[in-house]
Amino acid sequence: MTATGGPLDGRVAFITGAARGQGRAHAIRLANDGADIIAIDVCGPISETITYPLATSEELAETVAAVEATGRKVLAREVDIRDLAALQQVVADGVEQFGRLDILVANAGVLSWGRMFEMSEEQWDTVIDVNLNGTWRTVRAAVPAMIEAGNGGSIIIVSSSAGTKATPGNGHYSASKHGVVAITNALAIEVGEFGIRVNSIHPYSIDTPMVEKEAMMAIFTKYPQYLPSFSPMPYHPVNHEGKKGLQEFMTAEEVSDVVAWLACDGSATISGSQIAVDRGTAKY
Repeated sequence: MTATGGPLDGRVAFITGAARGQGRAHAIRLANDGADIIAIDVCGPISETITYPLATSEELAETVAAVEATGRKVLAREVDIRDLAALQQVVADGVEQFGRLDILVANAGVLSWGRMFEMSEEQWDTVIDVNLNGTWRTVRAAVPAMIEAGNGGSIIIVSSSAGTKATPGNGHYSASKHGVVAITNALAIEVGEFGIRVNSIHPYSIDTPMVEKEAMMAIFTKYPQYLPSFSPMPYHPVNHEGKKGLQEFMTAEEVSDVVAWLACDGSATISGSQIAVDRGTAKY
């Protein structure tokens, strides 16, 4: 059954890294709210320095099926966000199919672990090129189409808690996520006159394959002095059997609640903001 009467009826959202994890959750949530979806993912390995398996074509197909189950339309394509021409083509194809572009969720990113003064150039360059340069290329491809559509819109850039607080053991990731905050703030000024809002969100401890718990724990085991630089696991706000709450990873769907709010008109006064999505751990 086609969802109607949702807050995003008639709008179109472009989501990167949509094959699984946060990207899939955001695509399904925005579709449930009424948006048609342009979904991309690289769907394959990009570097030996990224040691966890990246998303697959089959997983992107699962996202497509989940979006279509909401009754919304979806254009899905395997695209590397380091490829500007491919990004521009999928945006053009999406606008041709759906008639407009209103929402961008720049979600795609990668993570690896190691000390900056010991990692290879490839390890550094891969994370910076995907997370920082790829985010800029995504913006470069999408924003002209949003301006041309003339409907204003919302850009949500997925940073990290590591984008507001430096973290040892993944300094290249932290640098990339601090960088997208600068993109967010400058872009918010540049596109405000077109009615487009730009905000970054900063999740912490989301249960997705990118976290790569074994590699993270290996760093903490080898360098226990790094542990105080990381906030404790967030408490779940719901009590369990009378306890204060369980410390556990957050779900991608919890982040999607914030993405959906930023995509909708209820957040129309918010732009150039950094929003922590961490159950309060940023205070530590």
